[in-house]
Amino acid sequence: MIVASDHRLVPQLPSVPFYCPVPPAAHPAARVLNELTVDWMYRQDLDTDEEQRSRLALCDFGGLTAATMPYGSLAPLTLMAKFHAVLFSLDDGVCDEARPTAGHLAQETARIMRAVEAPGVPSPGESRHAAALRALRLELERYATPRQLRRWIDAMRVYTSGLVWEASCRRAPGLPSLNDYVTLWMQAIGMAPSTAMMEIVAGYSVPDEDLEDPRVRALTEITWTLVSWDNDLYSRNKELLRAGDDLNLVDVLSNELDCGPEQALARAVEMRDRVMVLFLRLRAQVLSEGGAELRRYVQDLGQFVRGHLDWASRCPRYTVPAPPGAATRPFGWWKHRPADDSAEPLDLPTISWWWDQLGAQRGAVRHAA
Repeated sequence: MIVASDHRLVPQLPSVPFYCPVPPAAHPAARVLNELTVDWMYRQDLDTDEEQRSRLALCDFGGLTAATMPYGSLAPLTLMAKFHAVLFSLDDGVCDEARPTAGHLAQETARIMRAVEAPGVPSPGESRHAAALRALRLELERYATPRQLRRWIDAMRVYTSGLVWEASCRRAPGLPSLNDYVTLWMQAIGMAPSTAMMEIVAGYSVPDEDLEDPRVRALTEITWTLVSWDNDLYSRNKELLRAGDDLNLVDVLSNELDCGPEQALARAVEMRDRVMVLFLRLRAQVLSEGGAELRRYVQDLGQFVRGHLDWASRCPRYTVPAPPGAATRPFGWWKHRPADDSAEPLDLPTISWWWDQLGAQRGAVRHAA
């Protein structure tokens, strides 16, 4: 891992605008959500380090939840905000800065999965995070159907397996390939259980066959990926300065393309915008054909992408000293045109199948020849 220094930092948001033509929205209970969540977080004692607790308290979990899910009643929204708090605490205190071995994290995530699979009785030696997730899982039963609970538990398996892979990458001598990194990060960022919560919070239920439609699966993975890449663009300088952490899209690209961080950043933005364009085109296709619940779901995916950007652009978590000469821009500075609007797939086998779904019929996967 590298040691952060000024020459490693690159101009990033707000000096690099995003392309995201999804209208902003926010639930009016953002402040109440945050107050309830921070109070709960302290009572759960998720982090014993006081500095880390203070950093987490500034993350604005209520603002994140209100911007990504500007719908639903206060109780399930508060559950989502609490879930965000656990994810952030796990990310900072257990996964990133603690630098656990893959074996150690595999044990912890196995205990977490058992807590959400069978939450009735605590296991001996249960960690704070496992205990918090077990409590959230029990509370989730008030709002979710058995089918929705199954989906959320399955999504937690995607997330926890990604955490173990991430831990092995952090211990490895070099950076992963770009193709591996894209797969890893869409899983490890925790978006799978977060998008599984959308219909629970909003109070609708998408049929299984709709969610299994390859076009909808692609839209769901695109959402995970956009949020993970956007997070990288916002958080890279913070991670370099605080932890010397270069497991980031910009640095993986810099390593793979053998170029400097400025050129890698430009390429990352192009990749990100091409995927955003694909999302908009594929979403429009599904919206023209899907039922009411499916249309609501794919609309909510777009809101999650936009809401995450709105929250991250003002969150103190990502505030770091700007590189010399970096311009500052007001909140809400957005590009009106993508850096890359090509309909050609990115040369990444793990995600190139997304582009095959443009023009595909319901339930049919089209693969490139």
